[in-house]
Amino acid sequence: MSKDLKPSKKLGQTSNKGRIIAWIVLLLVLSGGGYAAYRYTASKPIEVATVGVRKGEFTITVRARGEIRSTRSVILSAPQVPNPRIVKLAESGKPIKAGEVVVEFDTAQYENYYLNFVTSTRTVESEIVQTKASHKITDEQDAMNMMTGQYDVQRAELEASKAEILSEIEGAKNRIEVGLSKGSLEQTKATVRSHDVTQQADLERLDSRKNKTLRDMDRVKGYLTKMSIRAPSDGILNVLPNFRAQGNWGQTPPSFKEGDSAWTGAAIAEIPDLSEMRLELKLEEVDRGKIPMGQTVKVRIDAIQDKEFDAVLDWISPIASLNFRGFGGANEKTFPARATLKSVDPRLRPGMSATGVVLIESQPGVLLIPNKASFLQAGKPHVWVQRGETRWESRPIQVGKRNDSDIIVLQGLKEGERIALENPAEAAKRSKKL
Repeated sequence: MSKDLKPSKKLGQTSNKGRIIAWIVLLLVLSGGGYAAYRYTASKPIEVATVGVRKGEFTITVRARGEIRSTRSVILSAPQVPNPRIVKLAESGKPIKAGEVVVEFDTAQYENYYLNFVTSTRTVESEIVQTKASHKITDEQDAMNMMTGQYDVQRAELEASKAEILSEIEGAKNRIEVGLSKGSLEQTKATVRSHDVTQQADLERLDSRKNKTLRDMDRVKGYLTKMSIRAPSDGILNVLPNFRAQGNWGQTPPSFKEGDSAWTGAAIAEIPDLSEMRLELKLEEVDRGKIPMGQTVKVRIDAIQDKEFDAVLDWISPIASLNFRGFGGANEKTFPARATLKSVDPRLRPGMSATGVVLIESQPGVLLIPNKASFLQAGKPHVWVQRGETRWESRPIQVGKRNDSDIIVLQGLKEGERIALENPAEAAKRSKKL
């Protein structure tokens, strides 16, 4: 009798022995990778930036921004004319010759005024002639009246002299007639005197009108002679800002241009003398007391990078200038200062931006390290000195003065030693994270 045989294991099922072998292989692979990674990281050096201790010159300086200006400039100002309007203006930054027109102002209004005054003058002169002719007629009439009055008096006196041969009544009547004639003559004389005074007043009034018109005409004529401004010398023209022009808040006002209305005495342009230039600076309030007069200033022009200029600080304002930073901004105080350049360059132009470096103190031949190479440990300065490729020694140092970039080392280091620019422990931590 036959019996069905059952298989000892099912299809697709592995034995416990094979499973163990697979786990062992996996562990060996992982262990080998971890060991390789450990060996790689352990052998990889930690990268720490270093610098050598150097001997050099230690300086303390003050930096300030400013603009190049001419020491001597000819300012061309608007004439003493009410509301001058610019109709022609030479181009800024271009060379200009002596005698060339720089600015022309609108003359149409004042030419019209001049013509009106000329017409008024002629009208007054005509009135004077007419008045004098009328006065002459009046004078002749007055002379005739005087003559008639005098004749009447003489005739009346002659009639009165006949009183001896006439009746008493006729004599009295003739004497009365003499009195009336004399009275009429006195009245005529008074009228003549009144006419003289009136005529004199009329002529004086007309003369006053004429003189005033002539003065106004001369004044307008003077205006017309000032409506063109010419260059007094050769040079480079620099058109100045129009401080009454509308511009964006906080920005420099735009320069004058054709069509702008100026005001009496407004500085329109300048012709600088390029043979002597200076740097106009604005010193911070904290630096004002550090800088003595006569200090050397190293000047770097933004537009002339290949040359450094020497200057002498010859003026510092005793009064601070307040710079308004706008609403919400903190206002700051600066002290205007000037440094005259010892030499000039043909490329220099007024208005160029520049940086002035004022030397405050200098110590040559001292040991110097960067500021960031010094670390505080227990409140005292230390440095990390390199020993071989991977070893670092923490060493205390004694320091002196410092500036924006360097520190003077008095004790603890030698020239040429390599020191770290960061803590090696911090560099190692950063390296492990990578």
